[in-house]
Amino acid sequence: MTLLESFGSEQTKKVLSRHGAREPFFGVKIGDLKKIQKKTGKAYQLALELFDTGNSDAMYLAAMIADEESLTKKDLRKWARKANWSMLSEYAVGQVAAETKHGWELGLEWIESPKENISTSGWSTLSNIISTAPNETLDLETIESHLQRIEKAIHQSKNREKYAMSGYVVCVACYVEALHNKAIATAERIGELEVETATPGCSPPNMIGDINKVVSKGRLGKKRKRARC
Repeated sequence: MTLLESFGSEQTKKVLSRHGAREPFFGVKIGDLKKIQKKTGKAYQLALELFDTGNSDAMYLAAMIADEESLTKKDLRKWARKANWSMLSEYAVGQVAAETKHGWELGLEWIESPKENISTSGWSTLSNIISTAPNETLDLETIESHLQRIEKAIHQSKNREKYAMSGYVVCVACYVEALHNKAIATAERIGELEVETATPGCSPPNMIGDINKVVSKGRLGKKRKRARC
């Protein structure tokens, strides 16, 4: 924690605060967290202890260094409950959960939660699995049913759920070629989303635009190597 604090800055704190970060946190850049990650490597027990501090920087680092083979469903459920803003729920928890053997099961469980932070962890977990797992291992029928569900529910959903659901549609379109056209059609029918952005000038989700960028780069169907960056 002392090392983490040494990397903190007031400027980074201001930026993270505007995006929803809650105290306590030091304001550590991801690049500096990666410096610590290189020192620790994967460290299951340390990850649990860091997450339990309730410090946002430490919680994010915990997900970076967690050993995906050791994380239990109990651990991940606890983390999803405690993730109190989007960087933790949609990125830290969603990415590490996707790399565990529990990811698909927990993703399906979490999207049913009435709590925004948990449901967004669920959509993020499923999206990360879709973007990394071989298509032959995916349940395409369930994935397609989620497109229909999102189309019906997204405009009435909570703010961060709109972001997470739209991200799911983009992932399906970009990484599952068999469902590409259906995901595109879903995005077109959904249309523009009304969301609260973190700061003036921030753009709302643009599903068609994001999909077209991937297609234009010739990366349609090309999977990511892992969920965590």
